[in-house]
Amino acid sequence: MGVLDRFEKGVERAVNSVFSKAFRSDLKPVEIASAIRRDMDDRTAALSRGRTVVPNTFTVELSEKDFGQVQDWGEEAMAQEMVESATEHARSQNYVFVGPVDVTFAPAADLEAGRFRVHSSSRRGAVAPATTPNAASRHPILDLDGQRYLLTGPVTVIGRGSEADIIVDDAGVSRRHLEIRITSDGVIASDLGSTNGSYVEGHRVDAATLVDGNTLTIGRTRILFWSGTDSDQ
Repeated sequence: MGVLDRFEKGVERAVNSVFSKAFRSDLKPVEIASAIRRDMDDRTAALSRGRTVVPNTFTVELSEKDFGQVQDWGEEAMAQEMVESATEHARSQNYVFVGPVDVTFAPAADLEAGRFRVHSSSRRGAVAPATTPNAASRHPILDLDGQRYLLTGPVTVIGRGSEADIIVDDAGVSRRHLEIRITSDGVIASDLGSTNGSYVEGHRVDAATLVDGNTLTIGRTRILFWSGTDSDQ
């Protein structure tokens, strides 16, 4: 099953059948997903050692009618499916994001029903989806129970609260539990005064310099740290 086939099935799972029927006559969500993928392909920027950066924020302009339908029948669910579709495309092409992927919708008075435009940009953030297996000293990778994040900023906060850069659904994790800081002397993990503490290789620590392959534990959440063996910076 192709990426776009999975996208269509994801949309059907995420929203009700009325939403799917409404879009069959005018605007198909899969067409928007395809346009986002084309925009990524058209706006690549090559970095060192084969790293290719693509936009990570997308605004989809719709007719006022279609925008109203999106709002009524699942804007958040549709946006999330498009984020996942864009991330999977980046992974298949070894593209790199500089921040979290975000898709939003906006009305445009000059568009007719069934027509749309995509505007994109690159917006740096603390973390991005890890779309390649390659970690580096300035951009390590964290794996939280199978979910992989590329650290694209100097400081990343992990916690249960909405203000954290990586949000963990774990009752044993504090709202701001752990900080990962990239410095010239190494990557440092620091507990932020959490209730249950932070552990590196099974040892409770207030702060520790991480090495490639370290295992961190907060609450019931297991975190793997990968810095790579070769520096590409």
